[in-house]
Amino acid sequence: MSRKLLLPALIAVALFAASCGSPASSSNSSGGSGGALNCTSSALQTHAPGTLTIGTDNPAYDPYFTGPAGGQWKGKYNHDPTAGQGFEDAVAYAVAQQLGYTREKVAWTALNWKQSFKPGPKDFDFYLAQVSISPKRQQSADFSVPYYTSTQAIVAKPGSPIAQATSLADLKSYQFGTESGTTSYDDINAVIAPTNQPKVYDTTNDVTQALSNGQIDGLVTDFPSAYYIANVEPGGLKIVGQFTSGSGADTWGLVLAKDSPLTACVNKALAQMKTSGKLQAIEQQWLANLSHAPILR
Repeated sequence: MSRKLLLPALIAVALFAASCGSPASSSNSSGGSGGALNCTSSALQTHAPGTLTIGTDNPAYDPYFTGPAGGQWKGKYNHDPTAGQGFEDAVAYAVAQQLGYTREKVAWTALNWKQSFKPGPKDFDFYLAQVSISPKRQQSADFSVPYYTSTQAIVAKPGSPIAQATSLADLKSYQFGTESGTTSYDDINAVIAPTNQPKVYDTTNDVTQALSNGQIDGLVTDFPSAYYIANVEPGGLKIVGQFTSGSGADTWGLVLAKDSPLTACVNKALAQMKTSGKLQAIEQQWLANLSHAPILR
């Protein structure tokens, strides 16, 4: 997962062509959609009886959450997920609706994304905050089938030497930075394989500041976030290019407790949303009209 900043709702971004065709094999085998599942809200074993509890990060950034700040989600660039606005916000409520939960029966809880897939009990039924599916993370948590697929992207200062790069080979000698614990860090090493060890920071805001201060040459994060950083906040930067994850695709899934009784029903809900076109419509609404950056190979 690459960490995120906000994007005003009227500035849509997208990189979703592969997301609806992502294979179910990316999730845990315990999460099959099943044929005789009883996925009605009255039958589901949820964290709080009769309520679907959804977790996300705090801050909750645009374009994934775009409603006004409020509740636990206060402060500049933060967005209250109860507003139901933004790509992941809309996905969450659509899954809830598919499972039979009205908006009044959905509760939200804040948790740092790095804690969502840690071993142990969960205070949520499912969690989403651009969390990439990986075999290591699947050892301690269930992941749904993918709801989105992203490339990685590099942000740099315009006019800097790295901004002129046109291939992965051109990037070897530069200093990169990203948020700690992300798949972006893994992809820098696996795909770019730079001479200098990537620098890691606590948040994407910190990485962006490091780029501004000249401590790194390029920032690596998922493409929608890179688009926002380059063009909106702080803006005035350049996307050097995008590249495919070392695993072949950076797929994001809903996180559930290990062997959760809800996993199969959540997968079924997502499969129904893909079949009906609901998931594609959400992507079009919130992540459309993206100006694509060059593909670096």
